[in-house]
Amino acid sequence: MLYFSKKQLVLKSIKNNGQYEEALEHIYTLMQKRIKVGSNQSRELENLVVLVKEYENAHFEIPRPDPIEAIKFRMEQIDIHN
Repeated sequence: MLYFSKKQLVLKSIKNNGQYEEALEHIYTLMQKRIKVGSNQSRELENLVVLVKEYENAHFEIPRPDPIEAIKFRMEQIDIHN
């Protein structure tokens, strides 16, 4: 998790869903503010986003679609018949 003080920013990886949810809530809170670029809060937000993305990539992997099935699906969407 990320801990912030006026002196320094300490990064720790997100280890579980509880920390992941906390990070998402904190990201949302920071995004509701008018943060100046380059400020401590701006750096905190950037770092939190990186940690969340790493956690999501490790725990919520999205498999790539089969190309043939994707083409068939698209053809059905635009109503092209064989």
